[in-house]
Parts: sequence; C-alpha cells; structure tokens
Amino acid sequence: MATRYRFRVEAFERAFQGVPHVELLRGEVYQMRPMGPRHVAAAMRLDHRLKEALAGKALVAVKSPLRLAEDSEPEPDLLILKPPLERYQDRLPTPEDVLLLVEVADTSLEFDRGVKLPLYAEAGIPEVWLVNLKEGLLEVHRDPRGGRYREIRLLTPEEAVSPLAFPEVRLPWA
Repeated sequence: MATRYRFRVEAFERAFQGVPHVELLRGEVYQMRPMGPRHVAAAMRLDHRLKEALAGKALVAVKSPLRLAEDSEPEPDLLILKPPLERYQDRLPTPEDVLLLVEVADTSLEFDRGVKLPLYAEAGIPEVWLVNLKEGLLEVHRDPRGGRYREIRLLTPEEAVSPLAFPEVRLPWA
C-alpha cells in the first residue's frame, strides 16, 4: 500500500527549503521541470517590459512563492504586486497583493490550464496571463468566479496588451 502525504505551507516550506522547482498545490508537492531556453527568454522579455512600464506603480517579482491558501504555494513566473516593497519584508505575497500573475507555458501548458488557473481563480487573482509558447498566443484570463475565469482573450504576437490594473499601459508581450 502506498502512503500519501499532504502538506500545509508551513510544513512544505520546512521540508522542501532549498529544493529547486517544487510547488505545493492543494496539499500535494509537484516537482516542476526545469525551464527551457524559450521559456526563460519569454519570462525575461516580459519581466523587462513590465518593470520598465510599471516603474513606480507596481513591483515585479520573478519566480517568487505566492501563499495562495494554507495548502497551496505556487511559484509563478512573474507576479505584479502592490507596492511598497517593505510590505513583503516579513511575509510572502498573498492573493490580495497580486495585481497580475504571469505563467509562461510550453511543456506545462495543460498543467497550468487545468491545475494552476483554477487555483488562481479560486484565490481571486484578478488577472492571469498565460504565455502559450506552443501556439504563440497570450491567453488573458480575467473575472475570476466559481473557480474559473469567465473572460478569456487570446492575443497574437502582433497585439499589445494592457494590464487590467493599468489600462493606460500598453506593451508588446512577445
């Protein structure tokens, strides 16, 4: 008989401190694949553009843990957070801090859509961008209700995007 272990964030953080590429989702620990060059390049490009466009308005965190619930602590590729930086001195960001969350997906596309997006919607994250490297699209997910996003827009590389929290900002995503 197999033994199944379920974790809360405190036990997860103690047990897996320093272990790369692990996330706690609904009490289960997932070993994530290392990022390939396309994934890294897409995340770096968006990181640079968002930091430049949102300087003084928001904070951009790269691969930072997000305390979603007592049993979930993913590490999205990018988090756009409410300032000031000092508010995160003694705690991890929580859903209330998140203005925008970005996941870059290639081999993880189905997992991100099927597992992570519902978690983000349940937590009330107002907007998630899923950079779909397989199809060359940006999936903009908004209006979380009932564990899913009710508004989904697909953008091509030629189309600019504006974060919901900053409609005056338009930036290329690809």
